[in-house]
Amino acid sequence: MLQQGKALAGKGSAFVNDFKAFIARGNVVDLAVGIIIGAAFTTIVNSLVKDIIMPPIGMVTGGVDFSDLYINLSGGEYPTLAAASAAGAATIN
Repeated sequence: MLQQGKALAGKGSAFVNDFKAFIARGNVVDLAVGIIIGAAFTTIVNSLVKDIIMPPIGMVTGGVDFSDLYINLSGGEYPTLAAASAAGAATIN
């Protein structure tokens, strides 16, 4: 049993050494930069769709307001998306 404990301890220290080597290579910084750029790109795309693309589509389709359209998956009936969200209903927005 003691030998198994030593073997596991050796694997743990190898993991720590590998983790230190991973951090030292700079991959963590690359990952952090990628996450920040991804978050900024997501915000830009959401703003583009919400403010530029959807209003003309709403005008073409007869003034449809897409912000309150949803598909209710829970089986209940709710007059608005806000009411469905407040009730905790599963929806596709």
